[in-house]
Amino acid sequence: MLAATLLRDCWVQLYSAIALELGGTLAVKYSEGFSRLIPSACVIGLYSASFFIMSQAVKKIELGVAYAIWSGVGIIATSVLGVILFNESITLRKFISVAIILVGVVSLNLTATE
Repeated sequence: MLAATLLRDCWVQLYSAIALELGGTLAVKYSEGFSRLIPSACVIGLYSASFFIMSQAVKKIELGVAYAIWSGVGIIATSVLGVILFNESITLRKFISVAIILVGVVSLNLTATE
């Protein structure tokens, strides 16, 4: 029972790290090249918190699996939020390209132990 609870907590940590990383990435955009103090400080704080929490998650989750999920979810979420928040364009070619990147990142990280 304790092992299942710890593993579940690690997955919560992983998804929390992803959310913090996504917040840091959005703050990069809002920082306008690190020319705005508060968004710039948010970048540093959110990325630091994300990496710390990720370091806790990988105590129980394999690094390759955790990183594949972290980067894959980050790619998709950042792309979607870029379209929604920043009115970035999305074409079929961009969509397919992001999908290929996602497949490649997941594939490389999941097969790293072979």
